[in-house]
Amino acid sequence: MEAEFPVERALLVGVQLKQQQDGWDIEDSLVELGQLARTAGVEVVGQTWQRLDHFQPATLIGAGKLEELIELRRDLDYNLIIFDDELSPRQLRNLEERLGNGVRVLDRTGLILDIFAQHARTREGQLQVELAQYQYRLPRLTRAWTHLARQAGGAAARGGIGGVGLRGPGETQLEVDRREISRRIAAIKRELESVRRHRALHRRQRKRAAVPVVAIVGYTNAGKSTLLNALSGAQVLVEDKLFATLDPTTRRVALPGGREALFSDTVGFIQKLPTDLVAAFRATLEEINEADLILHVVDITHPNAPQQSESVMATLAGLGVVNRPLILVLNKIDRLEDPAMVHSLITKLPANARQVAGGSVAISAKEGRGLEALLQRVEEVLVAGFTYVRVRIPYSRGDLVALFHEQAMAVRSAHNDQGTTLEGYLPQRWLESFRPYLS
Repeated sequence: MEAEFPVERALLVGVQLKQQQDGWDIEDSLVELGQLARTAGVEVVGQTWQRLDHFQPATLIGAGKLEELIELRRDLDYNLIIFDDELSPRQLRNLEERLGNGVRVLDRTGLILDIFAQHARTREGQLQVELAQYQYRLPRLTRAWTHLARQAGGAAARGGIGGVGLRGPGETQLEVDRREISRRIAAIKRELESVRRHRALHRRQRKRAAVPVVAIVGYTNAGKSTLLNALSGAQVLVEDKLFATLDPTTRRVALPGGREALFSDTVGFIQKLPTDLVAAFRATLEEINEADLILHVVDITHPNAPQQSESVMATLAGLGVVNRPLILVLNKIDRLEDPAMVHSLITKLPANARQVAGGSVAISAKEGRGLEALLQRVEEVLVAGFTYVRVRIPYSRGDLVALFHEQAMAVRSAHNDQGTTLEGYLPQRWLESFRPYLS
């Protein structure tokens, strides 16, 4: 018989810093936090926030707000508090001590990690989530936390759900000491490094096959999976939930001119994306960095579309994705009363999102509208971004031969006494490196 667990009742807590410049309103951010909580299976019973000059070192929030949280428990009967910002180990311990037994404290990072633990399906995805969880939890290990985690691990083994924020590593791992957890982290990193090398090999093989790669990126729930399904017929899970899909999917798509391209759907971005999570998903996110073209999908009907697109662009910059052809894909136009509204909505997006070389295309991935125009634009940008070259590289420059195979779509190669002759489509950003050897 499977264990029954009571539904967790959560109070959401946020802080609006007076000097905050990211464009997110605290109430909108708490709405998103509520969506995350419900995605994790939590019942949200209320929310509250405070405006501060700076985070309080001991408890993140002020003493008066903390007393208010204690008072609210009588009215709301919550057993979980979720903070919209990441808590330090010290803040987490202090808050749990003040709030007393029966109340757990979780932050946005822990909540996102829990959702990822639920949605990881492949071995790679599970490893990436486990790594991020260990890196997040290691400095937060306490006697009380280990006790809760042991319960969750046992529940997982019995097929139960356990508490939100406690899914993931099982009972035996959570009872070991910091040194053994660190060893586990090192082992996961080694396995993921093997995955990274395997991905790199596949990327080189794709380059040799002269098949360009198009990475689909966007804020979570912007419609990336729906778009990939519409373009390729891929049966990627589509739900109206944040992070409904986690593991990347790649499909071959025919372009209007007869060429083919590989379209890769990547994990959705979100504001305050945990640093450990970005680091753990490095192997997956390298697909974005190595792509020949990026499609930035925006839910143009979302009230926070400007902030969401800014978060995506900031994440891309953090990944080092620069000077890469990019097309802005304005999705969900089927929700607009007047399609002409898209022109006024796009002006509200940040300049770095809308002023891109590939321009913008308005679509409805759900209804299939605008997809032909999108594929036409994809082909135009791909063709414009490559130059067909023939280079003769001396044997002393084996590094350039390797670079050509990594970055270009090679068509043919030959060897003679003078060196290696290569022909293929080279991204224009690499043209200067090979200019001395053009033939």
